[in-house]
Amino acid sequence: MNMAAAKAEGCMVAVVGPSGAGKDTLMAIAAEALAGCEDVTFVRRVITRDAAAGGEDHHGVSDAEFDVLEKSGGFAVSWDAHGLRYGIPANTKERVAAGHLVIANGSRSALPHFKAAYPRLVVVNITARLDVLAARLEARGRESREDILRRLERSSLSVGDDFDVVTIDNSGALEDSGRVLIEALQGLRTTIR
Repeated sequence: MNMAAAKAEGCMVAVVGPSGAGKDTLMAIAAEALAGCEDVTFVRRVITRDAAAGGEDHHGVSDAEFDVLEKSGGFAVSWDAHGLRYGIPANTKERVAAGHLVIANGSRSALPHFKAAYPRLVVVNITARLDVLAARLEARGRESREDILRRLERSSLSVGDDFDVVTIDNSGALEDSGRVLIEALQGLRTTIR
């Protein structure tokens, strides 16, 4: 039997959740814990935002640069949200095909695009109680508490039934939620031969 043919397809993990849920922090914790695993890739997204703007580690590009990348097939998945454009590099498809576990910061609105691009997709939905989300967002100082609460009440914290979803409540200690994410990712690794 050809060993390459026996190798299982890898898996794309799209991490989603509302602002303030702690996606970037939990992904950083998991990336540190799995740093020595050659079959695990944490994706650096391409975003039309200055790379020095803070938040997640990303590759910042202009709208014109994004257009060139998108038109030349540089993205496996791309989408617009909150006045920005986001792209997942095309080489992630090769990594999944090679049997890797590939983890990317995604968006609930882009999940159908992820599903179309990757044969195997697992969604990790990071959530937190509304009061916790509101407190975290208020600490950022960008909106009033009332505006934050109105926005949170209008949004859904769930993911549709069309996806394989792991939900992690990050309302408590980061160490606990980080451990749950690491265990979920390690469990997915065991399903890839």
